[in-house]
Amino acid sequence: MNLSASEYKYILRIAGKDIEGSKKLIVAISEIKGVGYNFAQVLTHILKISPDRRVGFLTEGEIREIEHAIANPEKAGIPLWYLNRRKNTDTGSNQHMITSDLDFAATNDIEREKLVMSWRGYRHMFGLRVRGQRTRTTGRKGGAVGVKKVKMMPGQVPGAPAPEAGAAAPAAVGKEGAKQAAGAAPAAAKPAAGAAPAAGKPAPAKK
Repeated sequence: MNLSASEYKYILRIAGKDIEGSKKLIVAISEIKGVGYNFAQVLTHILKISPDRRVGFLTEGEIREIEHAIANPEKAGIPLWYLNRRKNTDTGSNQHMITSDLDFAATNDIEREKLVMSWRGYRHMFGLRVRGQRTRTTGRKGGAVGVKKVKMMPGQVPGAPAPEAGAAAPAAVGKEGAKQAAGAAPAAAKPAAGAAPAAGKPAPAKK
């Protein structure tokens, strides 16, 4: 039974996913997370619904049939090799997970791999590729390996070790540094007024 134009649905919900009514059925079902294009094609073939039909013209009974087939694909007659969760680790049964259940199962699988300290778990812990991809030239997330930037002090020669903490800074170089050094030398040579004479030299006689 087809709906008339007055009963057309602009937005409807299938398996927890809001879908526009103007889309074709096979495209709309493929938008559900966990349902691919091939799975949607087999599903429409088994339910004997045209894949090119607009979703907005589906009846309530057809929507329930589609949701039931997605939730229980084995009972609907879909072959086992189309399921995305065969021989589940916890229950041993064949399942087809969608939406948040699929994400939750994938997260649990990764945590189990880390817990048993498998090779895949190690790779997951360090953020490396797990499925045998090349890592020599691709997938680099950090900076360059073996390059270390050292902050140089003013006047430090490139390649020389950095001064230790608390050490005096090196003398300034250039014209300004030369002027400062030239002006500081005479001042140091003249003794201050009233200061005691240097040791080892006799005091001048007073007249």
